[in-house]
Amino acid sequence: MTESSQNITAEPLPGYLDKRYRRWLDSDFAENKAWFAHLAEMGQHPRAMVIQCCDSRVNAVQMFGAEPGDLFVVRNVANLVPPYNPDHQHHGTSAAVEYAVGILKVAHIIVVGHSNCGGARACYDMCAGHAPQLEETSSFIGRWMDILRPSYASVIERVTGEEAQKTEMEREAVLTSLRNLLGFPFVAKAVEEGTLTLHGTWLDIADGTLHIWSEETSFQPI
Repeated sequence: MTESSQNITAEPLPGYLDKRYRRWLDSDFAENKAWFAHLAEMGQHPRAMVIQCCDSRVNAVQMFGAEPGDLFVVRNVANLVPPYNPDHQHHGTSAAVEYAVGILKVAHIIVVGHSNCGGARACYDMCAGHAPQLEETSSFIGRWMDILRPSYASVIERVTGEEAQKTEMEREAVLTSLRNLLGFPFVAKAVEEGTLTLHGTWLDIADGTLHIWSEETSFQPI
């Protein structure tokens, strides 16, 4: 054991994941081995970046029929992009946006929200006073949801009914990310120059309908 590996606790993969990996290695990977070798040698050149929720029920790669190398994907709680804030702290999503736009030169950034989003609904509950534990300064979820929190007042003013308001918070998470993306100077510049387009979507998990946002129609199903 090396000194750098001391005090690290980790176990082998769960059996079911080990079996699934071996099945993938013997089937999909084996059938596309030449393509994976090409990707390994030539690097990645994805056309689009996807920012989606961590929710295990939503898989944008599968939804868009993407192959390895097609999409540069970032997953976080409630598919949020934080405001531009170059304060020399750790910013995972912001770093990914910078890499996608500045290095990979993606042509599209697609924000994918979804129904029954636990993060957006946690933000709603926090703002409504139903989740005091999220108000604690030590709550990672609560502090992350501060990104979306300003939308609450507008939502309860415009929308009637708690369930409808929670759905609207999910959609506001998409719009918040789109607004915050334009706060990144290099994103705004690429959009202005016409080399990058931004897209907002919201997926109804139950029926598979994808709603696309536009300034003229708000969220409308495809």
